[in-house]
Amino acid sequence: MDVVSDAISAVRIGQPSSQRVRVGGDWCTRLAPYEGAGFHVVLEGRCLLLPDGGEPVELGPGDAVLLPHGTGHVLAAAAPGASVDPARAVPFERWMDGTAGRRFPHLSTAPATEDRTATATTEDITTEDITADDGTAVEMLCGKYRLDRRHAHPLLAELPPLVRLPARGEGADPGLRSAIELLGREVGERLPGSGVALPSLLDLLLVYMIRSWATAASSTADGGGAGTWPAALGDPVTAAALRAVHADPAAPWTVALLAAEAGVSRPTLARRFTALVGRPPMAYLTWWRLTRGAALLRDGREPLAAVARRVGYSTPYAFSHAFRREFGTTPGQYRAGPGAATA
Repeated sequence: MDVVSDAISAVRIGQPSSQRVRVGGDWCTRLAPYEGAGFHVVLEGRCLLLPDGGEPVELGPGDAVLLPHGTGHVLAAAAPGASVDPARAVPFERWMDGTAGRRFPHLSTAPATEDRTATATTEDITTEDITADDGTAVEMLCGKYRLDRRHAHPLLAELPPLVRLPARGEGADPGLRSAIELLGREVGERLPGSGVALPSLLDLLLVYMIRSWATAASSTADGGGAGTWPAALGDPVTAAALRAVHADPAAPWTVALLAAEAGVSRPTLARRFTALVGRPPMAYLTWWRLTRGAALLRDGREPLAAVARRVGYSTPYAFSHAFRREFGTTPGQYRAGPGAATA
């Protein structure tokens, strides 16, 4: 795979979940910090988002916002000239079940189609008694991704607490806009097959949001600091070496072979790769092999020998020794430990 795909797959567990919400009038709700990543997509109207410790952000139709570190935040009506008072925010769970004592829409959950399985985690939310259309109505998708952050890729760690992706204007990504339109239609019309389509579209949304952030950040990066991942992905030499490593981490890579992939000398690759990635090529290769091995241990039931071969180790012993040195635990203990995926 590629760096962005691998960075997501290494930490993603389970399926994403989403709720479609429509509300009008004066409202304010709080979403608690979450061990994962949250997102909101505004399909209609406007609202305000106030992240913990941050400034309010106004969101309009088609805008998307990603909270990659699960930052707690408040959502509220976007009344002209009004400010958000977090003290009056109703917890999201109470707000959704209608026990908040205010005139919020009653929300009910219903299966999308007959082919929807009982194990699907994406929720279709329908509304009853929607607040009268007085021009304040807002409709949005609120969702989250479950993440195992034990060995998160530094690309994800470098994401800011909040990433706002506008639907239009400078910096807007037409691909992201198309994904939002598809997602809004799929949730709104509850079409046959939505039990499969919705989780896939939510995964696609996450990819587009991270890709859009990386593209925008790389266009403004000066390329001078270690660990600047958008700059690393935008540098042709470093990107070529990363593509090779992520396409086949089990291959017997050397600095010379990676330099050949990038079309430069070994010193040039080592210098540019280390400056942008924050560690030398072979150190990154070792780290990624073990991180990929950890994801395979968490998500599957392959024998240890098979996992070792898939990430470039000839024997389970060699893999176990390297794994313990890197992560401080054995592969077996890791597989059985906290955060292991459930069926």
